[in-house]
Amino acid sequence: MPPKIDYPVLVDLLRRAYSGERAAAFAYIGHAGSLRRRETEREAVRQIEEDEWEHRRQVRRLMDQYGVAPSHWYELKFYFIGKVVGLSCHVIGRFMPYFFAGKLESGNVCEYFIMMHRFHELGITDHDEVLHEMGVKEKEHEVFFQKMIENEPWLPLFERIFHWGPDTLANDVDLEALKPVPESKSYCRTRGRG
Repeated sequence: MPPKIDYPVLVDLLRRAYSGERAAAFAYIGHAGSLRRRETEREAVRQIEEDEWEHRRQVRRLMDQYGVAPSHWYELKFYFIGKVVGLSCHVIGRFMPYFFAGKLESGNVCEYFIMMHRFHELGITDHDEVLHEMGVKEKEHEVFFQKMIENEPWLPLFERIFHWGPDTLANDVDLEALKPVPESKSYCRTRGRG
């Protein structure tokens, strides 16, 4: 019998991440499918989809280790969100799927670093490497999506409205000056309490 975590904030973070990764994967299936005549872009989005499935597997391992069951509500809610977003990619053009994927990934970067903080509050540092790796991978996704739309005329307007773009990020992770695992606990300290 695994040791159970009695820390509702961390349990909720794990459950949301687990269900959210599936929603993201479903959205990227639709996004990739909408890029029929852009083979290179389609393959890149498919790789990101596979990364999301892998993150879901990693989060499930953590949940199993601490006796955390998935939330039926999150599973249902995020299932429908992912499917609807995936379908919408076929009708909203090229810019918006990239923009909103980048905004989503920007927020997801901190999800894993905040999870690391919560584990640290329990004195658990065993998962730092995998959480760091997932947070950095989400940052790589954000950077990819940002590059795909960096010259789009709609970007400045969308950045003002939705608070994400080249000058408005939801995290403080910089791939150019990436901190190693032991120093990464300083990431995402100013972003919410998770």
